[in-house]
Amino acid sequence: MSHEHPLVSEFLNYLRYERHFSPHTGKCYAADLHQFSQFLLGGAEAAINAAAPASRMQMPQNVQQQQQHGGAGGPGTVAVATQTSAQADVLRQKLLVADANQIRSFLAFLTDREYSKATAARKLATLRSFYKFCLRRGYIQTNPVATIRTPKQEKRLPKFLDIAQIQKLLCTPDDTSLLGARDRAMLETLYSTGVRVSELVALNVDDLDPVNGQLRVRGKGRKERITPIGPTAVTAIRRYLDMRQKDPRNPSFDRAAMFVNKHGQRLSTRSVRRKLDKYLSEAGLDPSISPHTLRHTFATHMLNNGADLRSVQELLGHQSLSTTQVYTHVTTSQLKKDYDESHPRA
Repeated sequence: MSHEHPLVSEFLNYLRYERHFSPHTGKCYAADLHQFSQFLLGGAEAAINAAAPASRMQMPQNVQQQQQHGGAGGPGTVAVATQTSAQADVLRQKLLVADANQIRSFLAFLTDREYSKATAARKLATLRSFYKFCLRRGYIQTNPVATIRTPKQEKRLPKFLDIAQIQKLLCTPDDTSLLGARDRAMLETLYSTGVRVSELVALNVDDLDPVNGQLRVRGKGRKERITPIGPTAVTAIRRYLDMRQKDPRNPSFDRAAMFVNKHGQRLSTRSVRRKLDKYLSEAGLDPSISPHTLRHTFATHMLNNGADLRSVQELLGHQSLSTTQVYTHVTTSQLKKDYDESHPRA
């Protein structure tokens, strides 16, 4: 963040320290603002090349050359500082005076470059959040994004596994070994609770209440929730933890973390994805399935079996009911299928 424009850095620090956004989300916001900034400074061509490292964001080419030839304390050092400061002032002004027409032009540029509607909507959401921040801080008097509607997106049904497929996947890890028992416990937990993979790897041993069948989950924005966890998942977790306790390397393991790698350190989300890919291959299932697909599967199976939409919203940790409503399309299609198969006149 230290290489960003000061105004952008202030916004990103606000997201991180006041809104408690994840580092990954912060990077996405930074990349979107970088591209928009380049669009304001140099138009479409500059925005196309906006994949350059953020550390070069405010540095014109001639300044980069001076820096390369001058070096720290060498000739060109003063010129670098002066031009970088001037460039930063220009960009700050352009960001703060940007109007709705410029933002619409940016969206048109994204369309011309064949960005998906989902990506365009995400970039607009970044600008919406950024300018709300600027309005609160008194840097602008009106929000240029206020009158701009989010591009209408195609409705895509979330992918999910049927009962037979999820059972096949859950039974694939060999739980007679420590790592196999861990992987079985992870998959059981993902399906039993519907937690995000980021929430899974953040779990601590103390978050499990096996007596009451509950799990404490730390979600987005550091919001905590208590979610039920089924007995099958609890059994799998306890089996894994018992095996871990007996492992001779256990004293060097991260004692707090629920799921650790072979070196005893907390697992990463990438590691979970790699493990899932391995078991999908072994089970002969669709390789495009992701950890998030298990979350979709959890929600779909809950609703298909009569769960209330608001209950599923709470279980998933969704702030808005509309986020959960995507799963009603799946259940409606299931109802139609059941109707076609069961009604004599269908």
